[in-house]
Amino acid sequence: MSAARVTVIDIAKAAGVSKSTVSLVLQGSSLVNEVTRAKVTAVMRELGYVYNRGAANLRQSSAKSRIVGVVVNDLTNGFFAEVAVGVDMVVQSAGFVQFLANTNESVDRQLEVIASMREHGISGLIVSPARGSKAADFKPLVNAGIPVVLMVRNIQGSKVSSITSDNHAGIYAAVEHLASLGHRRIAFFGGFPDMSIFDERLAGYRDGLIAAGLGFDEELVFPSAPSRAGGVEALGRALSIADRPTACVSFNDAVAFGVCDGLRSHRLEPGADFAVVGFDDVIEAKSTVPALTTISVDPQGMGRRAAQLLLKQINAGKPEPESLVGAVRLVVRESCGATKAGSGSQAS
Repeated sequence: MSAARVTVIDIAKAAGVSKSTVSLVLQGSSLVNEVTRAKVTAVMRELGYVYNRGAANLRQSSAKSRIVGVVVNDLTNGFFAEVAVGVDMVVQSAGFVQFLANTNESVDRQLEVIASMREHGISGLIVSPARGSKAADFKPLVNAGIPVVLMVRNIQGSKVSSITSDNHAGIYAAVEHLASLGHRRIAFFGGFPDMSIFDERLAGYRDGLIAAGLGFDEELVFPSAPSRAGGVEALGRALSIADRPTACVSFNDAVAFGVCDGLRSHRLEPGADFAVVGFDDVIEAKSTVPALTTISVDPQGMGRRAAQLLLKQINAGKPEPESLVGAVRLVVRESCGATKAGSGSQAS
């Protein structure tokens, strides 16, 4: 059954309830018990039904809304705040409004906010997918002709556009730099194996070690939440092993900041007693003490490029998916111990 032809009556028949019950569910009424609500909601999702809150009139008259949805997996990470600023720069100048939502790495929450945005007639969607997202999660959007750009994390087989960073090259450069400083026990902190970019960054780590003649040691890989707390936790595990690492490359800057916090709690100084490298180059990376050596991906620039790609797709009508991979660069500051205060440098 086509999602465009699904009606409230169809939902009622499939769920074995009355039309009025379906209407109450759509209105969020407390008169419907949770079991029935869950049953009706499951049927609507299965049939691809989208409840339009007034946006239907816009679509039926062939007019487009001026709303762009932006869904991120962790808004507490400053990286995504900067990305959102970049998106806003572009969409605002094009006469669009950005609707921003945070999923907190929940696929269920992601499905909910995307459904809500569709109800409000979004023209397109930019998504940094929650951990565990699948290609099938985006199939209803593709079928409905809604342009989608996946950002930061790509999902194979999703048949939508994507913009990512060169994860392999970034981590490879970080390992190469740490090895050039004399480190032989270099750890990898943060991220989880079920994240697509984890594999890409871990491969860069592994290849960097092998190129430096150090060899890959699974014992030095410490998966954790890609957050500040995750960095603290990963460092704690690393310091408990017999042959401790002396340096680390981090899944992102948030993890790197957590590593620095953890080092100080153990009376160790980042950059002096342990070298730390992040990934992202968020705004606070250059102002934290010590300033963070990191892989720069230009978060605001990524947001601008994602928005430009989405607007291109919106204007194209029936767009062909595009995959863009942004270049990265190593920014050397003090946290790796390679520079003195105030003498940060960059390497490509």
